[in-house]
Amino acid sequence: MDFLHISKPIILASSSPRRRELMQKTVGSKVALKFFSPNVNEVVPIDTIPEKIAAFLSEHKMIKVLGKYPELKNNIIITADTIVLEKNKILGKPANKKEAVEFLKMLSGNTHKVISAYSIFDGEKIKTEEDVTEVKFVILEDDEINYYINNYKPFDKAGAYGIQEWIGLIGIESINGSFYTVMGLPTHKLFKELKKYFG
Repeated sequence: MDFLHISKPIILASSSPRRRELMQKTVGSKVALKFFSPNVNEVVPIDTIPEKIAAFLSEHKMIKVLGKYPELKNNIIITADTIVLEKNKILGKPANKKEAVEFLKMLSGNTHKVISAYSIFDGEKIKTEEDVTEVKFVILEDDEINYYINNYKPFDKAGAYGIQEWIGLIGIESINGSFYTVMGLPTHKLFKELKKYFG
């Protein structure tokens, strides 16, 4: 028996397999989950504060989904986005191995921020929340960086790494905040929000 009693489907508009896994574990196996990729062009206004980019993109995705698929408005819809912030520089998904190496060398030996945001549409309105976690890397050797990139190919991950993968096991010294926020979804905040409706 699941903790939440959700009678209608939840639609997670995300192509991330990690978010899909986290979402399923958060709401339970008996809740009907539907997934699809929103395919939204992630353009951010130039004057957006770096710490607010994840929230902006998450809400932007939601607005686009509602506009493109009005037939979904009777469901609960969730969108999300994650950014890695290293000294006010946004590290998105690396375009190639060279950029992935550059990102991991920037993170090596330093503490950076991971900001994940989600937006939820409950049939009437959109609510957006964000969460920040600080992650400290040990100093990474060049052969460790190359091994990780060659074997795990983190080109679909902000900052060129997944905390749940090998690089997290050997390279992350400490985190201040939620592990799952770094994975891409602040599940503790999302669960609290869903509990308001379905607890």
